[in-house]
Amino acid sequence: YGYNYLRSQCAYDVAPGGSLASVYHLTRIQYGIDNPEEVCIKVFAQKDNPRIPSVFWIWRSADFQERESYDMVGISYDNHPRLKRILMPESWIGWP
Repeated sequence: YGYNYLRSQCAYDVAPGGSLASVYHLTRIQYGIDNPEEVCIKVFAQKDNPRIPSVFWIWRSADFQERESYDMVGISYDNHPRLKRILMPESWIGWP
């Protein structure tokens, strides 16, 4: 669809006992820099098995952003090439 820029990605806990969400903010600049088109996409995952397909292979800038979401919230991004903790120590159990 031409959205060639992943502006940001984040994740959050939707509600206690509910689901987790991964949020992608995408931008397309087709008609000039002063008229960007933006879209926000939310992908939900159940807390008991929080897995979402990685967008790394579409937008390489998702690398550290998905890793941070994995580290802080616990969402596993399938097919991410280097999914590992980047903020918390490897010995940390669970998700902050």
